Parts: sequence; C-alpha cells; structure tokens
Amino acid sequence: MYRIGELAKQCEVKADTLRFYEKHGLLAPSSRTDSGYRIYTEADAERLRFILRAKAVGFTLAEITELLSIELDKSNWACADVKGMVDDKLAHVEAKIAELNHFQLSLQRLSQACCGGPESAEHCSILEALESNTDSIRCENDKHSHDERQFTKNCNDKSHT
Repeated sequence: MYRIGELAKQCEVKADTLRFYEKHGLLAPSSRTDSGYRIYTEADAERLRFILRAKAVGFTLAEITELLSIELDKSNWACADVKGMVDDKLAHVEAKIAELNHFQLSLQRLSQACCGGPESAEHCSILEALESNTDSIRCENDKHSHDERQFTKNCNDKSHT
C-alpha cells in the first residue's frame, strides 16, 4: 500500500500528477484512510506505470483512457484494435514530422534570404516575404531575382563569402 507521496516518488512524478490523473478518471486510489489520505495498491502502481509509459510514447489522455479500457477488458478486444490505435498515432506523428520539416525548410529559406546586417529593416526580405501573399522569397542582396532556386543559390553563395 502506498500513500500518494510514496507512489509519486516511486514513479518519479509529483503528487499533483496523480491527482490530475484521478480528476480525469485515469487513476483512482483503491481506498482512503479514515483521515482522507489516498491509499494505492500495487495494481494502482502498475496502472500508473502503464499511463506514464503510454504518455511517454505520445498518447493523449483520451487515447490512454481508451487503452486502459482495452487493458481492463482484453478478452473483448482484438490485437488489431490496439495496433490500429498505434498505427493511427504513428500516422499522426509522421504527419506532424512532415509539417515540422516544412516549417524548418521555410525558416531556413527565410534566414538564408536575409543578410542579417545592421541596416534598417525597411527592406528586410524576411518581413517582405511575411507581408506578401506569395511563397517567393527574395534575397536582400539580389532584389531582382524572383526565381526561388536562383535566390537560394545566390544567398548561399553570398553567405559563404
């Protein structure tokens, strides 16, 4: 049997985390003492570790709730159901990575387009690109280049000299 602080310490989380999980229905103390202290069993500790592992691989609280309901009633679920959840999560993560890669490339292009010098930002290519409704970014050092591939080459060549 564990008190809330003992279980929190054993699982390296704060007691507030356990209260949060309790509030959201993920975890409930097996009982309470006469004075109202939460008491957790080893089964509760295992459930908490399950929650923490699921959270560590990126599942949301709603998804963890669903996984816990499957865990409690395994005989009425197929392995394919659980795999489907994991595959959906994986597809979501892959889409997020693609989005972040797009952000990274866009930010690299913006950064490379700017000389970064002490001059006035009146003609800053970053600000101009963000103000425009086009996807083209022009290098400050080459205002006449509208071709993005040429711009990238020009900016890269100039940044290495």
